Amino acid sequence: METNLEIKEVVRKKYAEIAISNQDCSGSCCGTDSGATFDYTIMSDDYTKLDGYVPDADLGLGCGLPTEYAGIEEGNTVLDLGSGAGNDAFIARRIVASTGKVLGLDFTDEMIAKARINCDKLGYNNVEFRKGDIENMPINDSTIDVIISNCVLNLVPDKDKAFSEMFRVIKSGGHFCVSDIVINGDLPDNLKSAAALYTGCVSGAIKKDEYLNIIAQKGFVNTNIPKQKKILIPDEILLGFISREELKNFKKSGVEILSVTVVAEKP
Repeated sequence: METNLEIKEVVRKKYAEIAISNQDCSGSCCGTDSGATFDYTIMSDDYTKLDGYVPDADLGLGCGLPTEYAGIEEGNTVLDLGSGAGNDAFIARRIVASTGKVLGLDFTDEMIAKARINCDKLGYNNVEFRKGDIENMPINDSTIDVIISNCVLNLVPDKDKAFSEMFRVIKSGGHFCVSDIVINGDLPDNLKSAAALYTGCVSGAIKKDEYLNIIAQKGFVNTNIPKQKKILIPDEILLGFISREELKNFKKSGVEILSVTVVAEKP
């Protein structure tokens, strides 16, 4: 079993590679040492029609459209966790307008650099990209109106710490809206241990009920799921990590990989 630090390093290296490749992570750019590939874009939703969309910032790494359900208002201070190249941050900035502020937090230097280049091109002076760990955010208490995140929290090894930190930095009366991957049932052990599926947001996902329980335990209220969709991973991808017999049993098990968009408030 890998330690939390080892898991973080696996994630950091993979997302650094994606940032440096300067393309969305589909097909062979997501190859693993074993030869198996994972197309990270199979989970993503279409951003192209959203106001504020920036093609250079869209790496196809999400699993939802959290800004669509986040209730962001003009003048808000918004925090985007795992901001990558800035895709969701720039959508949020269009909503908060010049009187608001958007802060993107990411722990990958290469992603931060890419996001800052994109921001400079746009000329935004109220969007900031900051390096930091979601489990220990470099952000003051009760300073954020809305947190958004897109297919990132499942990559965080200690989700208790992540949601505790989210509760700490959100203002009273504020809220979060995150799109994330959760599981109904139990993944086969080989899928749980596959690094490529971890960075692809599958192996790091926890059970849906456990996910919602953590949110409640940290003090958030009025939790709801405005959108949920089943993620279907092609057989050829799964066979890179499990045998045909394991795949057959997996399909019979009824286990579901789900993309959920979750909203909850801080009292």
